[in-house]
Amino acid sequence: MAVEHPVTAPSGDQTRIHNIGYRSYDGPRLGRAYARRSLYSQSLRGAYGLGRSVKSKVLPMLLFVVMCVPAAIMVAVAVATKANELPVDYTRYAIVMQAVISLYVASQAPQSVSRDLRFKTVPLYFSRPIETADYVRAKFAALASALFVLTAAPLLVLYIGALLATLDFADQTKGFAQGLVSVALLSLLFAGLGLVIASVTPRRGFGIAAVIAVLTISYGAVSTLQAIADAQNSTGSIPWIGLFSPVTLIDGAQSAFLGATSAFPGGIGPSNGEGVVYVLVVLGLIAASYGLLMRRYRRVGL
Repeated sequence: MAVEHPVTAPSGDQTRIHNIGYRSYDGPRLGRAYARRSLYSQSLRGAYGLGRSVKSKVLPMLLFVVMCVPAAIMVAVAVATKANELPVDYTRYAIVMQAVISLYVASQAPQSVSRDLRFKTVPLYFSRPIETADYVRAKFAALASALFVLTAAPLLVLYIGALLATLDFADQTKGFAQGLVSVALLSLLFAGLGLVIASVTPRRGFGIAAVIAVLTISYGAVSTLQAIADAQNSTGSIPWIGLFSPVTLIDGAQSAFLGATSAFPGGIGPSNGEGVVYVLVVLGLIAASYGLLMRRYRRVGL
């Protein structure tokens, strides 16, 4: 309770000093786990503009619609024509729509971390009780979850449509499960790479450009080199060239172990032995992304 102490100033004016009586917090302390969950949920909501201005919702929601509309059209065509199979396999859909996915990562990865760096709020997170590992895990998991929602939603549309078209239940369920595994790997890989690139600069515009460059230019360069190798009948080098792009990494891993049709020239995907290398590279990049983020934010938090 505030206490007023009247004091007579030298000029004769009446002055009051207010003792506002600061007291320590006596309520429940929810700890690191609660702080980590809160940061995760807020970051996930922010990835779709929820809880933010209308302007912030436009791009992520538009990209979500763009991802789902082609699947809905395919379903409508399959139902109307009574087709025996879907036009696109579940494992192929994300590869076909990789440009939209790359744009989403480029727009949301900098939004997730660049503003904290720009306004120097990261040390405030680490003051108490959250630690560096909590921050990195929450941000990584939030962007990966947002990407999984973006990529799995159209697969769900395809699956429901396939059942409505009375396609074989066992085949569709198997394909749907394989597609979910594929987009889960893609979400982890793209989230890790996007956050690492975005954490380098506090400028959101630079982060967006850098993420787009890494994801799209690498895919274009690798696809061009694979086409040249195919034209020169050097088919043995095609799978190894695919190791140098995130998109082709996912394509090669799923074609080797998930029964997917490869988008490589001539449909020549990696063998099972080469597929093991693809999976190891994907997992290694995910682990390396996490490690680089930890090192980056240990320095920032000092």
